[in-house]
Amino acid sequence: MFQLETPQLVLRELTEEDAPLMLAVLNDADFLRNVGDRGVRTVDDARRYIVDGPMAMYRQYGFGMYRVELKDGTAIGLCGLVKRDGLDDVDIGFAFLPDFRGQGYALEAAEAVMQYAREQVALKRVVAITLPDNTPSVRLLEKIGLQPEGRITLPNDDDELLLMGWSATPTKN
Repeated sequence: MFQLETPQLVLRELTEEDAPLMLAVLNDADFLRNVGDRGVRTVDDARRYIVDGPMAMYRQYGFGMYRVELKDGTAIGLCGLVKRDGLDDVDIGFAFLPDFRGQGYALEAAEAVMQYAREQVALKRVVAITLPDNTPSVRLLEKIGLQPEGRITLPNDDDELLLMGWSATPTKN
């Protein structure tokens, strides 16, 4: 099974046993405000969400969203790569439980995922989407090398999102 280690963290593939973590993350007030309501209300819903989302993505693309835990096994959030409808490129995403924000864990996890994307998956471009006023996410994305590129709206969504991107070779404007 896939695993990334950083000085403080372990990132690994999600399994159905991670349903309680997924339920907590997807129903966190900040997640609902900044990312949206995924309609996951029970542990069974979260299990299905993991099977149909991250686990299907691992099979199809060889990457996906990963469980982020402290070295002692404490689950603290999610970080990974997603191939999303409406985006041509692979998207980096992250969501952490409230008690583990503002401590550098999201940055450490996102840096590890970006390194994995470049060196192991050999991606030449990685993007991210966020609400333009989600300043903590924008700052973190800038720290890992993504730059604002414009505004987009995804299929079946009304929110205008900030598209940020990183390319192995600089893009010409």
